[in-house]
Amino acid sequence: MGNHEMDSLDSLFSLRGRRGLVTGASSGLGVECAKALAMAGADVALVARRKDRVTQIAAELAKTHGIKAIGIGADVTRERDLDRVMAETSAALGDVDILVNNAGVSPTGRAENFKREAWDEAIAVNLTAPMMLAQRVARRLIETGQPGRIINMVSIYASVASSVYRLSAYAATKAALANLTRQLAVEWAGYGILVNAIAPGWIPTEATEGGIAKGANKERMEAFTPMKRLGLPHEIRGAVIFLASAASSYVTGSVISVDGGYQAW
Repeated sequence: MGNHEMDSLDSLFSLRGRRGLVTGASSGLGVECAKALAMAGADVALVARRKDRVTQIAAELAKTHGIKAIGIGADVTRERDLDRVMAETSAALGDVDILVNNAGVSPTGRAENFKREAWDEAIAVNLTAPMMLAQRVARRLIETGQPGRIINMVSIYASVASSVYRLSAYAATKAALANLTRQLAVEWAGYGILVNAIAPGWIPTEATEGGIAKGANKERMEAFTPMKRLGLPHEIRGAVIFLASAASSYVTGSVISVDGGYQAW
């Protein structure tokens, strides 16, 4: 892309004519990721187990932003479901060229007693599913000679441990996903497929509200964060648009922290 093609704000950040796929899109940061893509003009497929919820959110996004959006009910740990997601998205919107791997689970428990089933589920959802989806999207892009973007949602716990919660499986899978991001970036750079990650800090959402948005835990998280507050869900949007758009044309293999400075000290 030449300089003259990036001379306007619109050419830098517009996603018009692009097709996004967001997993874990029924609540929290997944909804914000889908909103960000829609705001910038991309058509979007929202994927989660709660089909009614993603269908409803998709309808709202289509109406508000004048884009095409669909909701697909699927379990990202099932290969058959992933094949169906790709087929349904392709039929409704066209081939995916922006993938946001946001679906995740964060089981807690003492490491010495951590249940094998919970460990296996964390690996299946947080690590294997992003790889399987990234493969499917990348294969199609390589086949058709199209560039694309893959954005993996990791966490501050991809690079540090938690002193507040016992998160052995979560920390392990997010660290693995961060390094998988780098490896895929290296392997697919030659095809114009840029692969990056976003590492959110403490941002209360439906999934986490019970524990972190109140009481002593909230105070502790705020004390550990240089900006002295928890994040707001919409504060993830800018990073998503940046990594999906022409603005990040020379960025790949990066992890962008959106954490109020949490990892800076």
